[in-house]
Amino acid sequence: MKNIGFVGVGYMGYGIAKNILKHKNKLFVIANKNRKPIEKIISDGADEVKSFEDFSSKNLDAMFMCVTNTPIAKSISEKISKILDSKTLIIDITTHNKTGSIETEEIFKAKQINYVECPVMGGPVQAEEGILGGIVGASDENFKIAEPYINFFCKDYFHFGPVGMGAKSKLLNNFLTLGNAALINHLAKSAKEMGLDLKKVFDVAKLGSGNSAALNRVFDNLLKGDFTGFKFTVSNSLKDLTYIQDLLKEFPDAEKVAEVNKNYYQKAIDDGYGENFISELINKK
Repeated sequence: MKNIGFVGVGYMGYGIAKNILKHKNKLFVIANKNRKPIEKIISDGADEVKSFEDFSSKNLDAMFMCVTNTPIAKSISEKISKILDSKTLIIDITTHNKTGSIETEEIFKAKQINYVECPVMGGPVQAEEGILGGIVGASDENFKIAEPYINFFCKDYFHFGPVGMGAKSKLLNNFLTLGNAALINHLAKSAKEMGLDLKKVFDVAKLGSGNSAALNRVFDNLLKGDFTGFKFTVSNSLKDLTYIQDLLKEFPDAEKVAEVNKNYYQKAIDDGYGENFISELINKK
């Protein structure tokens, strides 16, 4: 049994936290703006702390962060680095900008606290099932220390090198994922407005090289009248594509593609759909 802290029990964080508990660990969580997943994880067996300072008395072996963006991760890191013991391993699930994880590691390094970045591929369903894909950036030594923890919630994981390399790989993978999601939305929305049979459109698409996990995730639900198959918000998509466009500045053709997709999600936010899931845009005007 390990003592583990967790900051960021939300859509993704809940499933990861649930799997930490499934492996018979002691889990301490702190509330965020959405209490629903916090109440769920407490009912699963986690203990809630009322402040970051309360983590200091929990003898933590590891602390997970799964927050929205780099500025939030750095702000939290400044707080918890002052109260955690140097033996506590930080495992950061946050999707950072191209230098965010490097900057975050520096905050912990100043307190002799070891840090590992492990953004993940997969959604809330895969998180609950414990079959996410981990994208790890860490020193070789810290990677070995982190492996038992990563096994709690990942089916596969890949060590890309030192901190920073994981963030780059994650952003490139999200470049593909969010681009596919936009194309699937355009396909479904256009077919719907043209009066085409959506099931037949889906069946045809599955036969070609456009078949993908994202296509199935959207259409399996869409054909049941459920537009929430792709459970990733529009606002998070815009944030990631902003990071991705910055990452691709030295690759002009790729940057243009990122910009087109970013503009698609920006318009959706401007129209008031920022907190909707990506696939819900199919049903919006």
